[in-house]
Amino acid sequence: MRIDFSLCTWTAFGVLLSVLLAAVIISTHAAPARKDFVYFGTYTEHGSRGIYVSEFDSVTGRLTAPVLAAETSQPSFLTISSDRKFLYAINELDQFNGQPTGAVSAYSIDTPTGKLTLLNQVSSRGSGPAHITLDRSGHFVLVANYDGGSVAVFRLLPDGTIGESTAFVLHKGSSVNHDRQESPHAHAIAMSPDNRFAIVADLGLDQLFAYSFDSSNGALGRPRIVKTDPGVGPRHLTFGGNGKFVYVINELSSTITVYSYTSRDGAMVSLQTISTLPTGFTGQSTAAEVVLHPSGKFLYASNRGDDSIAVFAVDPRIGTITLIEHVKTGGKTPRSFDIDPSGEWLLAANQDSNNVVTFRINRQSGRMAPTGQSIAVSSPSIVDFGVVSSGK
Repeated sequence: MRIDFSLCTWTAFGVLLSVLLAAVIISTHAAPARKDFVYFGTYTEHGSRGIYVSEFDSVTGRLTAPVLAAETSQPSFLTISSDRKFLYAINELDQFNGQPTGAVSAYSIDTPTGKLTLLNQVSSRGSGPAHITLDRSGHFVLVANYDGGSVAVFRLLPDGTIGESTAFVLHKGSSVNHDRQESPHAHAIAMSPDNRFAIVADLGLDQLFAYSFDSSNGALGRPRIVKTDPGVGPRHLTFGGNGKFVYVINELSSTITVYSYTSRDGAMVSLQTISTLPTGFTGQSTAAEVVLHPSGKFLYASNRGDDSIAVFAVDPRIGTITLIEHVKTGGKTPRSFDIDPSGEWLLAANQDSNNVVTFRINRQSGRMAPTGQSIAVSSPSIVDFGVVSSGK
C-alpha cells in the first residue's frame, strides 16, 4: 500500500517535530520544581516571638520576608527530620513547668506554607539546653544541656511527638578558665555516620565524650574521653572525610582542631589545630559555628567579634585544613550560619545586628561573595534548611 504525503502534511509534521524537540530540550535543562524553607531560631528576650520561616529561591539565593512559624520561648537551636515532616527545637530556659530545667519542643511542618504546629513539649532534663540533634535512625533526639552540664536522649514516637527519656548523663568537673569553665557545659552533639557513637563537646571541661549509642533502645554507654588543650572550650563539631575525621571548633581559643576518628571504637586523635582568626587580630572574639560544605572539600567557621567567616580547604587524604580567606558577615556576632543543600549559598545569622545575610559560594574554589541580599530577623541564633521538593 502506497502512502503520499502532501506538502501541507510534511509541513505540519515538521512543525510538530520541532515542538517536540524544543520540549525535550527545555525539560532537560530546566531546574526541577522545588520550594525550599529556611527556619530561624531566635532569642525571644530581645523582641522575637519564636521560630521564623522564609522561602528560599535556590536559583537566585533570595529569601522572602520571614514570618512567624511558631510562637515559643528561646528556641535557640533547631533540627529537622530527614523526611521534612517534623521540626524539633530546644527552649533555652532555666525554668520549665516550675522545675530548674529547659524544654524540648516537637512540631509538625505544614508542607505548603512551612508553618509549624506544636505537637508536644517536654523537660530537657537540664537547665539552659544549647543543642539538639537526631540520631541517624530518626527514632531518637539527643539534647546537650549547657547550664546543666548534661546530655539527655528521648524516644520519638511515630506521630513525631517526643516520648520518654531513654538516657541521661551528668558531667562533672571544671577547667582552667574560672569565668567560663567553672562547671560542665555540654555544648553540642554529633552522631557518627554509622550511628554507633554520639560525640559530645563539653566547653566547661575541655573534653570530648565519645558515647557508644544503642539505636535499638536509645541508651548511652560508657564514654571514651578525649582531653583538649586546657582553656580552648570545645563548642561545636562535625564529621568529614566519610567519617574518618572530626572537626571541632573551640570557642574560647578561636581555633579548629582536626581529629582522626576510628569507627570501630570511637577513638579520636588530634591531627591539627589552626586559628579561625585573621593574622594579627587583636580584639575580643569567640568562635561559634563550624559547617562542612556538601562537597566535603571546604570547611567554614564563624568568628563573633571579628564578625567574619573563615574559609578552609580540606585535604581529603589526611583531613587537615588550609586557610583560604576571611569574609565579613555583614553584621554583628555571627552566631550561626548554614549552607543550602546545593552548596551554592551560605546564610549568616548575625545575632546582635538582627539580620541574616546571603553569600554565594564558588563551588570550585570554596570562596564566598556577598550578594547584597539581607533580611531582618530579631536576634537570630540558628539557621536551618527545611527542603520540600518534588524534584529532589
